[in-house]
Amino acid sequence: MKVWIYGQEVRVALKYDENDIEKLKRIGQGKWDKERRLWFFPLEKYEALAEMRDSINSDTILVKVTNIYDEIEKFVNYMKISGYSPKSIEAYAGHLKRYLVYSAGDRSLEAVESYLLLLIDEKKCSHAYCNQAVNAIKLYFKIEGASTNGWLVKIPRPKKQKKLPKVMSKKEIKMLFDGTENIKHLTAFMMAYSCGLRVGEVVNMRLEDIDSDRMIVMVHQGKGRKDRIAPLSKSMLKQLSVYYKNYAPKEWLFESRIPTEPLSVRTLQKVFQNKVITLNLNKNTSFHSLRHSFATHLLDTGIDIRYIQELLGHSSSKTTEIYTHVSTQALQKIVNPLDQL
Repeated sequence: MKVWIYGQEVRVALKYDENDIEKLKRIGQGKWDKERRLWFFPLEKYEALAEMRDSINSDTILVKVTNIYDEIEKFVNYMKISGYSPKSIEAYAGHLKRYLVYSAGDRSLEAVESYLLLLIDEKKCSHAYCNQAVNAIKLYFKIEGASTNGWLVKIPRPKKQKKLPKVMSKKEIKMLFDGTENIKHLTAFMMAYSCGLRVGEVVNMRLEDIDSDRMIVMVHQGKGRKDRIAPLSKSMLKQLSVYYKNYAPKEWLFESRIPTEPLSVRTLQKVFQNKVITLNLNKNTSFHSLRHSFATHLLDTGIDIRYIQELLGHSSSKTTEIYTHVSTQALQKIVNPLDQL
């Protein structure tokens, strides 16, 4: 929050926070200028505004907690009520637990910075992992009453690493399918590739999600709690028919050894990695590479990126545009100067 005198008035600039706006209103006589995005007050309000500024911008941190597990339970309950996905709740709660255990309940800015340095320098965690840790810690502090205009904004955030998606060639995809003897695993791989699904979306697929009449696959509550539809190819429908005859699933499309439960994400990821090693494919690929490959191969065949965005369930086209950097469609049209010598 910034407070300064300009001529015969006091100007205030701050990020939007409902609690802080209410405090400004209680001080009184303030006017909001939408164009300049500033608050204006008469001079006599300067002392009250300066006191509010010092309070918000103070480095005074939340008091140290003694029962870490009570804090985690409160945090989880808040996220559940707020509608966060189970996966997000699990990830955020894990980050909060690791931070509070490391800091022994210390909730100061110094403790947060020390913890982030541990993740980056000693544990060599990825920047994506560290950013998720920051998100979890900031959400927790915000719930606890820390102002988004004060010390909370000082928590450093590692720069995002710009990495290209790991894409398999069509030849590698075919080698994977031809080399997978287990019908269940083969069908799961084909489903991920033909529909552009995440591993969690594959294992959570139910029989009722396959609509052979409309030739679509329903994807319920994917990332960001969004529903979408994916195309059901004729080859995929044929493979599903073979799979049904061999496994006869009842509820989940891909059942675990316990029929009432779906195959686990970890199991499917491990099966994929083992198959990659066995077939001597690119070891840098992961199960998610099937989704990346689906998008890239569509782009290579000239499908509009807006349609690919819809099929993948991306909220922003910027997310989908990453595939333009790995598509070979445009590169193949370039005549290399070496070939012209």
